[in-house]
Amino acid sequence: MLVLFETAAGYAIFKVLNEKKLQEVDSLWKEFETPERANKIVKLKHFEKFQDTTEALAASTALVEGKLSKNLKKILKKIVAKDAHEQLAVADAKLGGVIKEKLNLSCIHSPMVTELMRGIRSQIEGLITGLPSREMAAMCLGLAHSLSRYKLKFSPDKVDTMIIQAISLLDDLDKELNNYIMRCREWYGWHFPELGKIITDNLAYCKCVRKVGDRSNFASSDVSDILPEEIEEDVKAAAEISMGTEVSEEDINNIIHLCDQVIEISEYRTQLYDYLKNRMMAIAPNLTVMVGELVGARLIAHAGSLLNLAKHPASTVQLLGAEKALFRALKTKRDTPKFGLIYHASLVGQSNAKNKGKISRMLAAKTALTIRYDALGENTSAEMGAENRLKVETRLRLLEERGIRRISGTGKALAKTDKYQNKSEIKVFDPSGDSTLPVVSKKRKIQELDEQDTEVAVKAKKFKAEMKEGTALEDGEPVKKKKKKKDKEKQAEEEAVLSEELPTSPITENTEKKKKKKKKMKDNGED
Repeated sequence: MLVLFETAAGYAIFKVLNEKKLQEVDSLWKEFETPERANKIVKLKHFEKFQDTTEALAASTALVEGKLSKNLKKILKKIVAKDAHEQLAVADAKLGGVIKEKLNLSCIHSPMVTELMRGIRSQIEGLITGLPSREMAAMCLGLAHSLSRYKLKFSPDKVDTMIIQAISLLDDLDKELNNYIMRCREWYGWHFPELGKIITDNLAYCKCVRKVGDRSNFASSDVSDILPEEIEEDVKAAAEISMGTEVSEEDINNIIHLCDQVIEISEYRTQLYDYLKNRMMAIAPNLTVMVGELVGARLIAHAGSLLNLAKHPASTVQLLGAEKALFRALKTKRDTPKFGLIYHASLVGQSNAKNKGKISRMLAAKTALTIRYDALGENTSAEMGAENRLKVETRLRLLEERGIRRISGTGKALAKTDKYQNKSEIKVFDPSGDSTLPVVSKKRKIQELDEQDTEVAVKAKKFKAEMKEGTALEDGEPVKKKKKKKDKEKQAEEEAVLSEELPTSPITENTEKKKKKKKKMKDNGED
């Protein structure tokens, strides 16, 4: 049996001397404890050394992909073809299949071969003579670096670090430009305050100030290459009647120097934006088509890289940039945000406030697909992004039309909208809700007591009339008249009971007391 063994230095082919010991897989490692014992099991038949790191990288990549390199093919034809009747032990079953197909050699791959490879690797320095350990270590390190670069598919066109730095610099330039322009307007405004209201464009303002300088020069200078004719006439007219203070030439020179800085930064910003646009179209063309250069670059910068962004689900892409609002909403148990950085995309901006949440969710789902296609796909066309953008635009159109049109039996017709009328309700504070105690006026109390007295008096009269007539009810049956004496006694008893049961109101008691007092007063007066 022959063994094909790959190293960082080259290909090695070993001849197995004792195949019987290979059958004992569990105890095979004992045979490779020392170089002397290992040489009794296998013997080096041929060693083909690599010329340089490039050849080693080409051979290693071919082995990783399961392909047969040209160099390995030549070695197998020379060495192994002579012993074609013997089996060739290989570490990779896929490579064994390719060798068997192209060279018609019988290859073997099993746990026994794996254990044998492990033993050879542990004693490789003793089995391969003429190869110093220091040289072997250097070859291993160089090949490891080269192979890792190949696996990452390192390409200068696919470096997203440049995008992250460019978008960060662009944001910083915008902040500095705003500060410089605000300072320039405020500074020159002391000399010519009317100019700031006439010229609204910041860059044109700085160019005018740099070209003219003092306001007295506006009448004689020509700024038609910077401003339209109408605005130029307004500026000249305002310069003659300006209310600004006079400044020295040194102040004007400093203001002009600041205007130079603003113009240079503005030109560099436009150049940087063009560079960012080109890089985005090269690295993530589909993402750029979906959400634009700036939003796409900010998403990549927020995630750290294009590959990290591709690992995020669509829901995370939708909320990237709104993490604080999300966790604040979860903490306070309120509604979570519907969009983050994706809010600045043109498709979300086109929709009305009612449909922004739906469109941002759908856009995030399609954007997540385009990001993965850009990060992991090999095709660099932007067709997929264009198709997905068209789907989102169609969905947006349907949502916008749904609010305007209604579906009837005859077809689609415009919905009739009622005229809007503002109905404002003015609510007045009710002070009665402040107190929990029932509020009843004194007059109402007296009226209720009088009504109770009258009801009691009417019932008493009815009862007396019924007793006289003998039609009073006892347990629902009329009582028949008996003898006069008994009737009189009973009537007297019932009147006494009635007088006890009937309630005496405080008002009647008060009136009786007053009457008694009046009588006493009269009696005392007569005396």
